[in-house]
Amino acid sequence: MIKVAPAIRPELDPEYVPAVLWNREYRKLAAETAGSKRVVFSFKRPNGTVSVFDTVMLPHTAEYREINIKYAERIIKFLLWMKGGYEVVIANAPELAEDIAAIYSPAGERKFDYEIMGETIYGRPFKVTAVALEETPAESEMQVKLGGHLDGCRIGFDLGGSDRKCAAVIDGKVVHTEEVVWDPYFQKDPEYHKAGIRDSLRRAAEKLPRVDAIGGSAAGVYVDNHPRLASLFRGISKEDFAKHIVPIFDEIQKEYNVPFVVANDGEVTALAGAMSMESNGVLGLSMGTSQAIGYVNVNGNITDWLNELAFAPVDYRDDAPADEWSGDIGCGAQYFSQQAVARLAPAAGLEYPSDMPFPKRLEAVQALMADGDERAAKIYRTIGVCFGYAIAHYADFYEIKNLLILGRVSSGKGGEIIIEEAKKVLEKEFPELASGITFRIPDEKFKRHGQAVIAASLPTIG
Repeated sequence: MIKVAPAIRPELDPEYVPAVLWNREYRKLAAETAGSKRVVFSFKRPNGTVSVFDTVMLPHTAEYREINIKYAERIIKFLLWMKGGYEVVIANAPELAEDIAAIYSPAGERKFDYEIMGETIYGRPFKVTAVALEETPAESEMQVKLGGHLDGCRIGFDLGGSDRKCAAVIDGKVVHTEEVVWDPYFQKDPEYHKAGIRDSLRRAAEKLPRVDAIGGSAAGVYVDNHPRLASLFRGISKEDFAKHIVPIFDEIQKEYNVPFVVANDGEVTALAGAMSMESNGVLGLSMGTSQAIGYVNVNGNITDWLNELAFAPVDYRDDAPADEWSGDIGCGAQYFSQQAVARLAPAAGLEYPSDMPFPKRLEAVQALMADGDERAAKIYRTIGVCFGYAIAHYADFYEIKNLLILGRVSSGKGGEIIIEEAKKVLEKEFPELASGITFRIPDEKFKRHGQAVIAASLPTIG
């Protein structure tokens, strides 16, 4: 019923179904079909903020039920991981609400999201409720200023899945940067993480006359410096996570007794873009161990949104690659991270041992790319085409004026190819976006260490 024909197909992933194109075909069909009606999705968060998405949907009859569920569920999944929420309110579609509630339940296809969005992040049961159109919750968003402080002697750190970076900064001048390889993903002992973080901070502190403030960047969801969901700590048991990981930064802060702020690495990416470009409306995207997103809005502020688009769908084909953590298919991490490089390598004719870590596979592909190997180029061209369509998809939800790209996958010649291919897609399919979005490609040092340096600017001194 819905046919999608991308003008440019990713050569190693030719069956890729761009979410942006599928959604637009659905909306076109809904606009042309008698009986279609307005439906509103609202996302409630505990602090009283509410995000609202207004759309038109086909009649929820036997003929359209399947594609209605696909459209609504994929939009809801995207917005849950973009904005967050412990409750989804569906207005003017009670039968659809029943279907979505069954999917987002302890026994449903999205049980991972049910658990994470409920107890893990927001500390309460997740639920889907149905209301009449006139009972749609009022939208209520928040925004705050973050970062940009360069005074004093500061330490900034960035915790990734394959390395941790740390910088020492004096009145805005970088006096030390360091990158240390580590492997936190499946470590079971919390002391591994504590020792690694303390080691990086200690070495940075040795380069400063004193420490006035510490700022950190890390993948995951952080509330008041407390990790709520983070792939860095996936190997830790629930009991140890609650006992040792949730207070990990509180404990380190007490050791230095200075202002201490930890933010999602995507937010720091976006802040870096806003500061470097002296502009706002910045979507920052880091292609590293996973995919990290951050957003500085057109007012120069951040919101309370999650911006965890590693879990947000970008590919709507029925047999899209699955995320090994959440179990869902077609989500961002499989397309814009080291996982994407590893997934595409066999299709490019590059075989690596199954026990070879993804960072090492990326290094191998980067080395081939530096030598002009066409197999490596195919991988980057494929990522770039998928990225171009994903940018257009993101632009349906974010107001984007500037796009900043960081992370290991975007380093070197391969990163240049990704940008070139993404721009081709925008110019061919979405000319209004091609002319309205400025790509920001930092130099190699900024790509690798920029987040640590900008993280140092997060706390306010005094």
